[in-house]
Amino acid sequence: MSNKSTKKITNQIQTDKRKLYISGVLVSIVLITTPFLFYLYRIAPSDSKEWSTWIGTITSGGYRNVSFFFHSLFTKGTFVLLTGIWFLTSKNWWKYAILVPFTMFLFQLSGVLNHKLQYIDEYDFWYSLPIILPILFFLIYISLRLRKRTQESLELKDQVDDEINKIFSDKL
Repeated sequence: MSNKSTKKITNQIQTDKRKLYISGVLVSIVLITTPFLFYLYRIAPSDSKEWSTWIGTITSGGYRNVSFFFHSLFTKGTFVLLTGIWFLTSKNWWKYAILVPFTMFLFQLSGVLNHKLQYIDEYDFWYSLPIILPILFFLIYISLRLRKRTQESLELKDQVDDEINKIFSDKL
């Protein structure tokens, strides 16, 4: 291997470590700030249905005031954010189970943003069911397959242990 290719590989490894470090720091900052998202509704006025900001005018929609709207919005948004981070950073085989609450929270968030809905939590469950059911069936299928594989590997381990014990007992 030449000196140039060794330097290139070393630089690439350092760059990958740096990217992982930066992304880890960003995820940590987001996770640390999420408890404060629950209290952002306090900046919104609790006595009016409209709030003029530098972004634009925010209306309360179907809520009593802008503060209630912000409370619902940031509560649901925080759960979407946390389950999304959990799904993206999980390395376990069952990480797709996280999609079940994630879709529920997404539908709840869309219910908050859709002012025409009267019952947010009822809406999200029934409309998210077609998305959740295939995920659940897939997870049950994987679980059954893994259980079968685990039993097969345990039986194989027992056979190997028996064979090793037989070999050692024959030599003694």
